[in-house]
Amino acid sequence: MADIALTKKDFTSDQEVRWCPGCGDYSILSTMQSFLPEMGVPRENIVFISGIGCSSRFPYYLETFGVHSVHGRAPAVASGLAIARPDLSIFVITGDGDALSIGGNHLIHAMRRNVELKILLFNNRIYGLTKGQYSPTSEKGKITKSTPIGSLDTPFNPISLALGAEASFVARSVDSDRKHLTEVLRAATAHKGSALVEIYQNCPIFNDGAFDSVKDPSTKEGSLLQMVHGQPIKSAKYGVVKNDLHFEVKPLDQINEVDIIIHDAHHPDPSYAYALSRLSGSELEHVPVGYSAMLLDRVTHHWSTPNLMK
Repeated sequence: MADIALTKKDFTSDQEVRWCPGCGDYSILSTMQSFLPEMGVPRENIVFISGIGCSSRFPYYLETFGVHSVHGRAPAVASGLAIARPDLSIFVITGDGDALSIGGNHLIHAMRRNVELKILLFNNRIYGLTKGQYSPTSEKGKITKSTPIGSLDTPFNPISLALGAEASFVARSVDSDRKHLTEVLRAATAHKGSALVEIYQNCPIFNDGAFDSVKDPSTKEGSLLQMVHGQPIKSAKYGVVKNDLHFEVKPLDQINEVDIIIHDAHHPDPSYAYALSRLSGSELEHVPVGYSAMLLDRVTHHWSTPNLMK
């Protein structure tokens, strides 16, 4: 009997989607529901595990197995499942607060161990579920309910953090760019080992417009530095060039085309991907989007339970 091809409808649950109108999570959910049939994996072999936060409602809306776990502990729960059931395709759904604050320890160790997990980090630079406190990715000086005189903390750069934790795959995309996000998901699921995908996600209630510079048609073409394997890393107005030991962003009319860095998505030296990650600051003037999948001599943790008992 031939296998029946699954569709987006097959991955859409009967649960009412309960996010605020205009939330970027809707776009990410729709993209994921459309992408899952492409994997060719039976629904019973796919698991979505989330922590606590607006993004953590995700498992309810997918017709797969799902676990709504403890705040910040989704990578730990997912690691346990990956060890016990290496045949499963496991996605971790988390937010900038859930992953980088209370869950920071679990996140970095899942990545350094290279556990077979695909971690989607929805970054809206605010705490949405608890009504607008600053988060670990909120820009310095951000005025919120918990920082009335402005945040004094230097924000995390999730991609730099992941690379520092020895992640073997890192990527960034934007919630509203369905085509690009699908391409990133395709690369992440094909990667053997842990993968962190940061997704810029708009919160229309507590941090609306946080990513306007990379979403507005009048500015995004200049802000988004496209990282496509084998292609020059550039936007419509700027290119990335090497300057001594680091990379710089220069206007295209001030550099030669041949000097623009050609993206090597599989560069074996993580310092290459790290240098690219440092081009993105809180002002989002220049934001690399795409992925790097380092071909490292790393062990992918696929232990069996008996091995753990030895």
